Amino acid sequence: MLWRSHMPEREEFALQISNMLEAQLRRRGITDAVVLAAMESVPRHEFVSEEFRARAYDDVPLPIGDGQTISQPYIVAAMTAALRLRPGDRVLEIGTGSGYQAAILSRIAKEVFSVERRPELALSASARLERLGYGNVHVHCGDGTLGMPDLAPFDAILVAAAAPAIPQPLLAQLAEGGRMIVPVGDAEHQELQLIEKRGKSFRNTALEGCRFVPLVGYHGWQDPPSR
Repeated sequence: MLWRSHMPEREEFALQISNMLEAQLRRRGITDAVVLAAMESVPRHEFVSEEFRARAYDDVPLPIGDGQTISQPYIVAAMTAALRLRPGDRVLEIGTGSGYQAAILSRIAKEVFSVERRPELALSASARLERLGYGNVHVHCGDGTLGMPDLAPFDAILVAAAAPAIPQPLLAQLAEGGRMIVPVGDAEHQELQLIEKRGKSFRNTALEGCRFVPLVGYHGWQDPPSR
């Protein structure tokens, strides 16, 4: 059962949600009505710990444990909008974290497959998504830089951690016409890159600067870069 039916909670956070949509998203160029509806409908406060619940809709990333964060709402919305998702799309997400980004994607796409390398985060995110009713999200534990070749190809891939370079296995798992968004760079300087597959070639577009935790794995950082 999705949270729309929990009116007391919705009323409790109504002002924060409204401010998030207007000040953080619309004023900064997020105009896609489908993305805005997804951002409005997913209860961000359910994806943070109790101590950060009052700040859940602030324009900042928040810690979720083990050195990981839930990205600020603007970045979640901007990455989602850049993928131009369609209702029938199958999406691969790398870096489940709390499960919030996967929940947003699930409100737009048909199915979301999410990979998290930390077992405790994978378990907690899977349980949280199931409890909140996001039945079209499937969480797996493993090295996200390898993707999920057995389930490829994917119409869209979202990488929620910064890679030193674009992981080649993920490019190979894009469907024709597929889109991938990934932060690329070192610990201090990163930019969001949008990759679009056209036949045997890929078009790469630099979008904007960003700051993510490192993507650790065989085709990412072998050890997290020092900050």
